[in-house]
Amino acid sequence: MQGKLLSKQGKLILGCCGLWAGFLLVLPMWEVRGQAGPKPVPGQKPRVAAPELEGGVEWLNTSGPIRLRDLRGKIVLLDFWTYCCINCIHVLPDLARLEKKYPQQLVVIGVHSPKFDTEKDSKNIREAILRYGIEHPVVNDAHRRIWNSYRVIAWPTFFLIDPEGYIVGRASGEGLGEVLDAAIAQLIEEHRARKTLNEQPIRFDLEKFRQREKTPLYFPGKVLADATSRRLFIADSSHHRLVVTDWEGKVLAVAGTGEPGWRDGPFDKAQFNDPQGLALDGEKLYVADRKNHLIRILDLRTRQVATLAGTGQQSQDRRAAGKPREIGLNSPWDLLLVGSTLYIAMAGHHQIWKLDLQQEHLSAYAGSGLEEIIDGTLSFSAFAQPSGLATDGQWLYVADSETSSIRAVSLDPQRNEVRTLVGMGLFEFGDRDGQGRAVRLQHPLGIAYHNGQLYIADTYNNKIKVLDPAKRTCQTFLGDRQAGHSDEPPRFDEPAGICVAGNFLFVADTNNHAIRVIHLQTKRVRTLALQGLTPPAPPSPPSRPSFPEPAVVRATPQQIPTTGELTVQGSLPVLAGQKLVADSPWPCLVEALRGNHSLWEQTYRLSADVASPQFRFTIPADKLASADSLRITVGYSTCPERSTGVCLLHAVRWEIPIQPKPDSPQRALTLEPPKDSGKKP
Repeated sequence: MQGKLLSKQGKLILGCCGLWAGFLLVLPMWEVRGQAGPKPVPGQKPRVAAPELEGGVEWLNTSGPIRLRDLRGKIVLLDFWTYCCINCIHVLPDLARLEKKYPQQLVVIGVHSPKFDTEKDSKNIREAILRYGIEHPVVNDAHRRIWNSYRVIAWPTFFLIDPEGYIVGRASGEGLGEVLDAAIAQLIEEHRARKTLNEQPIRFDLEKFRQREKTPLYFPGKVLADATSRRLFIADSSHHRLVVTDWEGKVLAVAGTGEPGWRDGPFDKAQFNDPQGLALDGEKLYVADRKNHLIRILDLRTRQVATLAGTGQQSQDRRAAGKPREIGLNSPWDLLLVGSTLYIAMAGHHQIWKLDLQQEHLSAYAGSGLEEIIDGTLSFSAFAQPSGLATDGQWLYVADSETSSIRAVSLDPQRNEVRTLVGMGLFEFGDRDGQGRAVRLQHPLGIAYHNGQLYIADTYNNKIKVLDPAKRTCQTFLGDRQAGHSDEPPRFDEPAGICVAGNFLFVADTNNHAIRVIHLQTKRVRTLALQGLTPPAPPSPPSRPSFPEPAVVRATPQQIPTTGELTVQGSLPVLAGQKLVADSPWPCLVEALRGNHSLWEQTYRLSADVASPQFRFTIPADKLASADSLRITVGYSTCPERSTGVCLLHAVRWEIPIQPKPDSPQRALTLEPPKDSGKKP
C-alpha cells in the first residue's frame, strides 16, 4: 500500500512504495531466504535461488499447488498483494497486459499475504479474484510464511525469477509495467539463446471456469435511493453498468453494454469500467467510473452518457487543479453532492476532492495524500483509501477504509478541520462496539446519514453498524459477523454500499450479488427481487479459435454422403500421469477445403463435463459436397493427476481426404488419436 511499509514486527515505518517505481533492484543474497546458486564468476554478483512457494494454506485459480520447480523454463513474476489494497488493485491491469503479451514465456503468481483478518479466508480471496478478473494462480499466504521467506515489507511487491529458478530483481509500488516488460523481454532473449526457455503453452484451472450460474448483478459496489421518485440506482460494478429500478425491483433502465471500456453516448452503447459511487441531481446521475479514473454523468431523460471529469488515465498528481476534463483522477470511489459541489472520495490519492459544477473547477479539498490517519487542518490531514461519503449539512463523513475509521471533515472551509470519530490507525482493526477509542471496525466501505445517526457498511465484519457522531458511540445494527445470504437471521457478505431513503436502508451486498432492503424501525430485511434484469450477454468468441502447435494425423480417404448429417467421433491422447480438465469446453474448428481454398468452416465447443477423452458431434453433410478434404482441429488441456496445478495445452489436427457421394451409406467418421499417445502431441 502506498506510503505503508511493514517492519519485521508488523509496525508502520516511514516509506512509500511509489518511490521505487521505475527500476528493479538486483538482490544481494541476504535479502531472501533462498539458496545461493553456483559460485559466481569473479566480478559478477552471486545468484540467489528463489525460495519455494511453501507455507500457503490453499491455492486458487488453479487445480492444485504449484511448485517453482514445476515452472522451470518459464519466467515467473511473483506479485505479493492483498485484496483491500488500492495500489495492488492498480497494478492488476499491468499484470494482465504482460500475461497477454507473453503467454508462452511468462507465468504470474499472486501471493496473497493478508492485512485484515477477513483476507485470510480463501473464500473471500476467491471472490476478489472473480471481482477483479484475475487470470493467474493465487496462493493464500494466510500466515505470511511466503512473505517472510522473501523478506517482503510492502504491498505490492514483485519478484522476477528467471527460467533457471534464480531471482533477478525485486521492486515495489505502482507504475512498473514498462520496467517489468523490458526486463521480461531481455530474459526471453537471453534464455532463448541459451535454450533454457520453455515456450510450451500452459493453462491454469481458473475460478471463472467453475462458475455456472450467472447472476443479474455481479459484485454491486454502491447503491443510491431517491425517495421522491422511488427509484433505485445500482452500480453493477463487475458487470460494468448502471441499473435503475423502482423500490420493488422493476427495472426501468440499464446504462452500459456490460463490457468494460470508456464510451459516451446512448445507454445501450455506453461503456464503464468498475463503476462505484453515485450522486443524483434531479434527472442527472453522477457516477464514479473507478477503473477508468473518470466522473461520468447520465442524463436520465435523454438516456445519454457523457464524461464530466478526468482524462481516462490514472494520475499521481495530488495537487492538480483546473478544468475537470484536463485533470487526471485516481480511483474515485464515492460521490456526494452538496449544493453545486460534488465531493469525491479519491481512494487512489488518499484524499477528498471537490468539483464545483458551476465554476467547472476540480481540486483537492482535504488530505495531504499521505496514506495515514492524521487529524488537523484540511491540507495537513491524512486519509487512507477513503471509500464512502455522507453528510449532515455541516460535516462530510468519510468511511476511511484502510484505517478502519470514520472521519469528519468540515464543509465550511473557514472551520478548516478534519477529525476522527472512531478508528485508531492503519493496523488497528477488529469488531468491537463501544465509544470513541474503544470502537473497532474492519475496512468499512460505505456510510449513510439519517436523523442524527451514521449507518456504516462495516464491510469485512459483514455487518451494518450505527454510529452517533456526537457521542462517538457505535453499535452493531444488523449482522452477526458470519458471512451469509439470509434475510432471517440477517446476514451479509462484504456489504460495500449503503444509503437511506424514507424508512428504508438500502445495502449493496457485494459478494452476495444482491441489494438488501432494511426497514429502519423493525429491522426486517428483504432481498430485492429484480424484475426484468438479466446478465449481460457474453462477448462473442473469436471467429477462429487459436491452438498450440498441433499433432497432425493424416487419415485415409473417406467416402461421405452429401445430404443429412455426418457424425464425427474421436478420442484425444492423454499423457501418462496427466488427466483431462473437467468442466472445460474444448474448442474445435472444422474446415471443408478444396485444394488450398476454404469452402466452409465452423467452430464448435465440445463438451468436457466428464474427464473422458471421447468426443462426438455432427456436421451438415451438404457443406462438404464440393470439398476434397476435411480438416478438424481440437484443442484441450490436461493437468497432472497429483501434486501440481500446472496444466498443459494440446491440440490435435486431423487431415482427411474425402470423396463426397450422394449415395454413400457412411454416416459416421471415426478419428483415431495420434499413434504415439505417450508423447507430447
